[in-house]
Amino acid sequence: MVKLKSPHSGWLLGVTLLLSAIATGCGSSPLRGEQAPGVPVTVQAVESDTLEDSSEFVGTLEAQNRVELQPRIEGRVLQILVRSGDRVETGTPVIQLEPTKNQAEVSAAVANVTARQASFNNARAELNAARAEVARLEAQVLQQEAEVQRRQAELNLAKVNYERTQGLVEQDVLPRQELDNKRRDLDTAQASYESNQQALAATRNAKRVAEERVEAARANLDRENAAVAQAEAQVDVVSQDLEFNRILAPISGVLGDVRAEVGDIVDSNDVLATIIQNNALELRLSVPVERSEELRVGLPVELLLAGDRTIRGQISFVSPEVDREAQAILAKATFPNDGILRDGQFARARVIWDSEAGILVPTTAISRIGGQTFVFVAETGEDQGLVAKQRPVELGAIQGQQYQVLSGIEAGEEIVTEGILKLSDGAPITIGD
Repeated sequence: MVKLKSPHSGWLLGVTLLLSAIATGCGSSPLRGEQAPGVPVTVQAVESDTLEDSSEFVGTLEAQNRVELQPRIEGRVLQILVRSGDRVETGTPVIQLEPTKNQAEVSAAVANVTARQASFNNARAELNAARAEVARLEAQVLQQEAEVQRRQAELNLAKVNYERTQGLVEQDVLPRQELDNKRRDLDTAQASYESNQQALAATRNAKRVAEERVEAARANLDRENAAVAQAEAQVDVVSQDLEFNRILAPISGVLGDVRAEVGDIVDSNDVLATIIQNNALELRLSVPVERSEELRVGLPVELLLAGDRTIRGQISFVSPEVDREAQAILAKATFPNDGILRDGQFARARVIWDSEAGILVPTTAISRIGGQTFVFVAETGEDQGLVAKQRPVELGAIQGQQYQVLSGIEAGEEIVTEGILKLSDGAPITIGD
């Protein structure tokens, strides 16, 4: 028996096929000839950069020069002449104390110096007078010695004349009266000679007395000179005590917190304030002994501050000794300071042991799958559009916000730095602004 077809069966089949085709066309797959929309990303060209071998350390910054102000004497604070935080120069008055020495004491000490100086001048005048007397007597001695010699010659001549006349008188050649005249001349010459000898002896004795006066005057002058020095020293003592009432800045720098107030009683054990020279600060580093061969003065160091800021400094000191317990070497790094750094500030620093050319990529460009690291490289696809090709890379040390790339990419290639979470290997991309 043959079953007849319904006159509407063909029409129903056609409608069914059309609806199926429409449903297929509304699916997620693009029609032939259409391109899927690219994932918006940010790309960056890979450039050759400087790679650094470094180690990070922590420590506390210290001022190279830091002075604590302490009074040398006990006293009451009368006036504070500067404010905390002021910059002061060497010799700037900082604090005035109530005088512990009266000005009258200083005046009395000065008057004593004047009196001792007058005595010294008198002693010096005495010495000069004694020396002048010695010189005068020396000249007189020389003169009298010459006179004695002349009188000696006259005496000798008188003796010769007397003896010659005596012989002639005995021979009756000359009268007795002539011998008496020669005798008188001889006695006169003898008396004159003896008188001049006595005068010479007296002058020589006076010269010895004058010389003794010179020695006594010289000793007295030395005593008076010592007395003047002692009096001047006493002036220095009382004046210095008076000066100690004013506390001066021994170095230039920034004045820290002033801990004294007007009216306070202070002594030499009290620290009243500090002065810090903070134009350069030092950071103490404890470097492992394994790095001793690389550690040297002049090695660059970066101070790591908040907000990715850095300050460049260098190693300024390397200890010749090793800390036996820590097996580390003390080094100091010096940093210039424009006011950002503070004495006592906790800080991190990076010692740069060596540097060389290489490739660095931002940490945001790195993706990790199963322990392997990748970057997405922007390449031109088959349809001339950009695609992200996933490429494995070997990473080195992290340097700030960048990784060192040892292998996997080359300088000049473009990598995706933002939007990598939405990507898969070969995914089309569009570069955003």
